[in-house]
Amino acid sequence: MLLLVLAPKAWHRLSHLKPPALVWTPGGKAGHVRCRLLSRQGPGDTGRPSGPQGPGLGTRLLITALFGAGLGGAWLAARAEKEQRRQQQRTEALRQAAVGQGDFSLLDHQGRARCKADFRGQWVLMYFGFTHCPDICPDELEKLVQVVQQLEAEPGLPPVQPVFITVDPERDTVAAMARYVQDFHPRLLGLTGSAEQVAQVSRSYRVYYSAGPKDEDQDYIVDHSIAIYLLSPDGLFTDYYSRARSAEQIADSVRRHMAAFRSVLH
Repeated sequence: MLLLVLAPKAWHRLSHLKPPALVWTPGGKAGHVRCRLLSRQGPGDTGRPSGPQGPGLGTRLLITALFGAGLGGAWLAARAEKEQRRQQQRTEALRQAAVGQGDFSLLDHQGRARCKADFRGQWVLMYFGFTHCPDICPDELEKLVQVVQQLEAEPGLPPVQPVFITVDPERDTVAAMARYVQDFHPRLLGLTGSAEQVAQVSRSYRVYYSAGPKDEDQDYIVDHSIAIYLLSPDGLFTDYYSRARSAEQIADSVRRHMAAFRSVLH
């Protein structure tokens, strides 16, 4: 008979061994003893992590969302700053091109004399064309009017003056211009003048035009540059828009120019 004498503390530890604790071999010799101490967890603690808890799922999602919003805001700010720099560089390059330098003297569709100084303090969208144009001029003037209407719908923006200058002074008299502009916008201003006056303002804005041969009805087409010009309140040429630009694109560009405008006149 094998007698085991254990101290109380050792016996207490042994009582937590999961059976079988001892394995006996034939002949009464003790073989390899396998044992596993039971954890001191109570029934309610089973399966719970013993270490400190991290942030919950909701907190992690909130942190991720805030981090993503911060990155998105920084990207948008950098993009806006880059676009503003590009716009300023373009404006400076166009200004150095010396387009629209000097003054002009023309008559509006009500017979009043007009010069560049009359538009000082206003944003101006200007188009060169002729009233007998079959399609391009009406389309471009309609687009110009759409831009003006879009900007008019925003109370915080200054008004934009639409201007139409003829490149066909022979047929586009004051009366002809008055009949023509009323079909587009109540504030569209038609400008005409003598052949020399029209040639002078056209050269100033680098506008090419050339009258074609007359047919049997003495009708003819005028070939000319197609562009909408933007003038700042300083009266300076600020930008131009080709036929490929939509009304929405032009309106966006005008808004950016308005936001960045700083008068250079004192």
